[in-house]
Amino acid sequence: MSFVDRKIEVRPSRGDAPFKLEEVFFSRTDERGVIESGNSVFSRVAHYDWDELQGAPHKLIRHPDMPKGVFWLLWDRLKRGQSIGAYVKNQAKDGLSYWVFAVVTPCEGGYLSARIKPSSELFSTVEAEYAKLLTAEAEEGLSPEDSAKRLLERLTELGFDEYEKLSTHALSQELVARDAGLGNPPNQKIKKFHSMLESAEELTQETESLVQEFEAMRTIPHNLRVIASRIEPAGGPVTVLSQNYGTMSRDMSEWFEKHVLGENSNFSAIKSTVNLSMFAECLASILRDCDKQLTTEQTDHGHIDLEKEHELLASLIARQADKAETGLRDVSIEADRILNACTVMHRHFLGLSSTRVLCKIESARLSRDGETLTTIIDQLGVFQARISAQLDRIGQLSTAIRASEND
Repeated sequence: MSFVDRKIEVRPSRGDAPFKLEEVFFSRTDERGVIESGNSVFSRVAHYDWDELQGAPHKLIRHPDMPKGVFWLLWDRLKRGQSIGAYVKNQAKDGLSYWVFAVVTPCEGGYLSARIKPSSELFSTVEAEYAKLLTAEAEEGLSPEDSAKRLLERLTELGFDEYEKLSTHALSQELVARDAGLGNPPNQKIKKFHSMLESAEELTQETESLVQEFEAMRTIPHNLRVIASRIEPAGGPVTVLSQNYGTMSRDMSEWFEKHVLGENSNFSAIKSTVNLSMFAECLASILRDCDKQLTTEQTDHGHIDLEKEHELLASLIARQADKAETGLRDVSIEADRILNACTVMHRHFLGLSSTRVLCKIESARLSRDGETLTTIIDQLGVFQARISAQLDRIGQLSTAIRASEND
């Protein structure tokens, strides 16, 4: 930090280090986590000169209040080549603390970490959870890996079955809160991703419910055949029709499971793909701000090659933007496939409905047990109505996902 910077900045003697909502800073390390470069906001907030930062391990700024399990999760993901985000409390050279939402991504020769000031409602929840986890580490002697497992268990209770889903949710919420705090218009891309994610979640629920409906319906044609067989030969036509109905409904269910939920399907990955795409888009947004911040800085950056840093940031921005677009295309393709499957299922339903009507006509001719058969056949009608409505809803959600991708 230059003399001019120290003179301009007024730092408190305790509490939080000065870090404005509009600011964004980054640092870059080698594969071991040794600092190689960064921007001047990083140096100023951490209160270290560049000759102290360059060549130092990044844990130089680690705050003792941070649970070790969080860093275990970060490094576990980074070593797999994944980008990841987390709330992190850091400690400056003068003892002041500062919270950030850090997004870390692999880059040539190591890793780049970009940070913004957290301001969403989720932040206070995370602070409380970190405090509990830190206490557990101290009182129970948890290893970093065991601490990470404890954190993942807690996240599941909070509705996040994967850390990556929390990471994406938190990053998007922080960017939305940041824009609101700065008086910026809402980020339309993030808004689009949130809409797609809501549709994808409901699509998964509706499809799983549809399969359950088919499973529940399978017992009805069987019951119909049992009763009809008791009144042979008069019940013969109903027996044959119920057999046909059972076969047709089973074939429909199996076809839908194969073509929507089968091994060649990406259906189960729709939510994950939307999450990954949203994370990539949000990361690209932060990296763009890092690049702008670096351009406006006029302070001493030590021996850092600014042109090289701009080139590296541009490369990372392009990579993340491409990931976001690729994910959107994959989701759109899957939504198209599900729409086609719904169209085929509706055609099959015409045959199923015709068979049910014939069953009802035949059962009405029977004086004995005819009413019982009719009641059971009416149950099939109720199931068919529910399934038809679910197919319509699945089609609507798939259309909404496609429309969001094309907005």
